[in-house]
Amino acid sequence: MTPSDLRAAFLDELTTIAPDLDAESIGDDDRLRDDLGLDSIDFLNLVSALHERFGLPIPEADYPRLATPAKAVAYLAEMLAL
Repeated sequence: MTPSDLRAAFLDELTTIAPDLDAESIGDDDRLRDDLGLDSIDFLNLVSALHERFGLPIPEADYPRLATPAKAVAYLAEMLAL
């Protein structure tokens, strides 16, 4: 899976959780909570959706690594390479 595929999958899950967001307008460095307005429940739902989609355990200690789309894609790429 390429970084572009991971980004598309991440944005798909994100816009499913927050349907008011437009995937085309989300920047790589937009902060999920501060810039895109996700609350803690939305964020936890996103983590759960990513876990389901990719089959990866995502420990709470790694949540900061999902703070932006770019960070999330890098994290997923790293974890899927293991």
